[in-house]
Amino acid sequence: MTLPQYLSIATLTGMMALFIWGKFRYDVTAILALLASLALGIVTPKQAFTGFSDDIVIIVGSALVISAAVQRSGVIEQALRLVSKRTKSISSQLLVLTGSVGVASALVKNIGALAMLMPAAFQMAKKSEASPSVFLMPMAAASLLGGLMTLVGTSPNIIVSRVREQMTGEPFGMFDYTPVGAALLAMGLVYLAFAWRLIPADRRAAPTMGEALDIKGYVTEVQIPDGSPAIGETVDAFLDRHDHEVAITQILRAEMRSPPHPDTVLHEGDLLILGGEPDALERTIAGDKLKLEGEDREHKTDANSPDDEIGVIEAVVNRDSQLIGRTAGRLDLQNRFGVNLIAISRQGERLSRRLGNTSLRAGDVIVLQGGLSVLPEKLRELGCLPLAERELRLGRSQRTWLPVLILGVAMAATAAGVIPVAVAFFAAAGLILASGVLPLREAYDHVEWPILIMLAALIPVSDSLRTTGASTVIAEWLAGVAQSLPAWGAVGLILAAAMAVTPFLNNAATVLVMAPIAATFAHDLGYRPEAFLMATAVGAGCDFLTPIGHQCNTLVMGPGGYKFGDYTRLGAPLSLLVLVLGTPLIIAVWPLK
Repeated sequence: MTLPQYLSIATLTGMMALFIWGKFRYDVTAILALLASLALGIVTPKQAFTGFSDDIVIIVGSALVISAAVQRSGVIEQALRLVSKRTKSISSQLLVLTGSVGVASALVKNIGALAMLMPAAFQMAKKSEASPSVFLMPMAAASLLGGLMTLVGTSPNIIVSRVREQMTGEPFGMFDYTPVGAALLAMGLVYLAFAWRLIPADRRAAPTMGEALDIKGYVTEVQIPDGSPAIGETVDAFLDRHDHEVAITQILRAEMRSPPHPDTVLHEGDLLILGGEPDALERTIAGDKLKLEGEDREHKTDANSPDDEIGVIEAVVNRDSQLIGRTAGRLDLQNRFGVNLIAISRQGERLSRRLGNTSLRAGDVIVLQGGLSVLPEKLRELGCLPLAERELRLGRSQRTWLPVLILGVAMAATAAGVIPVAVAFFAAAGLILASGVLPLREAYDHVEWPILIMLAALIPVSDSLRTTGASTVIAEWLAGVAQSLPAWGAVGLILAAAMAVTPFLNNAATVLVMAPIAATFAHDLGYRPEAFLMATAVGAGCDFLTPIGHQCNTLVMGPGGYKFGDYTRLGAPLSLLVLVLGTPLIIAVWPLK
C-alpha cells in the first residue's frame, strides 16, 4: 500500500472513531475529516468543496422542503383519520400507521413522512388509552423500510445511484428499488403487527411544557361558508362526524342566538362558537372549510418587513393588562394593534359569547394572530405574557392538495426520464415556495442543515478512497475473504457489513464509505455491481438497533420515552429478517452475471 492509501484509510478510521465517540456533532466531525484530508493532501483544494454542488445535497434539501409542505397540508393525516375510524385493536391501528408511513416514505423522505404521521399516532394512542410508545418505534422502523422503495425515499439510495452512474454510466431509476423495498416493507409490516409487544409497556415521554400547562378548553368563532360539508347537517351529525372532539356552544343566525340542539340544522352563513383542544379545532376548521373569525382582515406588519409571515401565539392575560374587563371589539385590536383574537381559554368555564363581545379576565389564555415580527411587541403593549412555545396550527394551516400534486408531477417526470431527479425536486421545492403553501420561514426551519453539511463535507473525503486506490486494496482483501463463499454469501457479507457499521456511523456516511468498496469488491469477484450496491443501500437504510444511526429513530426517542436498549429488543429480530430475506431478494432482482 502507498502512503496516500494509508492516510486515506487512517482519516476515515479516525472519522468513524469520532462518530462513535459522539463528542462532536456529526456535521462537525465531517468538517474535521475534510480539514484533515486537506492537511494530509489526500483531498486537493479544488476537490474540497465539490460536495456542496453535488446532486445528492440538492435532492436531499429539496426533498425536506417538499416533505414539510406535504406535512403542513394535512391531507395525508386527514386521509389516515378516515381509515383509523374503522380500526379498534392496537394491532390493526398499528398496521394502518406503519403501512401508511411506509408508503408515504417512498414518496417523500422517510424522516418527513414519519414527522407527518406522528400526530395521528398520538391521536390513536389517546383513543385507545395506550402509550404512544406502542406506535412510534414501529412507525420509525416502517419508515426506514418504506424509504428503501424509491430513489428519493432515503439518502443511501441517492448515493448508490450516483456510484452506479460513475461505474456504468447509468444511474438507478426512481423505481428500480421498488421490488426489493416493497417485499421488505411487507415482511416488516407483518413482523411489527405482532412484535410491538417486545416494547416495554411502561415507556412514556416526559410531559412537555405545553402539556404541563394543560390548556384544553379553547373557544373560537367560525362561519359556515358556501361549499362547506357542514351545510345541511344537524348539530348531532356534525359532532358525530368529528368524533365529538369539538363542541358547539352557540349558534348565531341572522344576529339571533340559538342554543345548539342536537336536531338543529346548520345553514350557510351560520356563526358557530366552537370549543375544544387546538388541534381538534384546527382539524374541524380545515376539514369543513370553515371561515375563522377575522381571517380576511388585513394584518399590520413591521414597516421594515412588508412580507412578514402571519402566525399565531398563545399568551396569558396578566393582572395589569389593559385587556381586563374589556372586549376585543371595544378595544378594536385589529386596527389599533394589528392583531386578531382567534381563540380564548378560561379555566373551568365553557364560553358561549362571540369572541369580540367576550370581556377578558386576568388569567385568560388567548390566541392572537398577526405578523410574527410585531407579535412580541404587541403582547408587551397589551400586558400579556407569551406561554411556553408549542406548535399551534390553529389559524395557520390550509388544507390543500397542491404540494401532493407538485410532488406527483416531479416523481412522474423523473420516472419517465424527462428530467434528472435533482432538477425535478429542486423545481418542485421552488414551485411550492412560490405558491405560498409553505412559508419561507418554515421551509428553512425544516431543512436539516447539519445533514447537508455532513453530506457535502464527506463526499470528497469518501472519494479519497477511490482517488488514492485504497478502495481497491480493501475490496481485494474482502474478495480474498469471500473466495470460499457462494455468490449469495458475498452479497450477504456486504449487506451485513453495512448493517453493522451504520448504527455507529450514519446511514449516508456509511454508503459514502462502503459503496465504492462494494462496487470494486464486485468487480474483483467478476460480478455485476448492482446487487452489491443494492445490498449497501439496504444495509445502511436498515438501522433498527440504535437511536443514533438514523434520524427517524432519534425523532421518536423523546416522544416515545424509549431507552437505548429498547431499540435492540424490537430491532434485532427485524435486522436478522432483513439479512435472511433481503439477500436472496436482491440477487433475484439484480442478477450477478
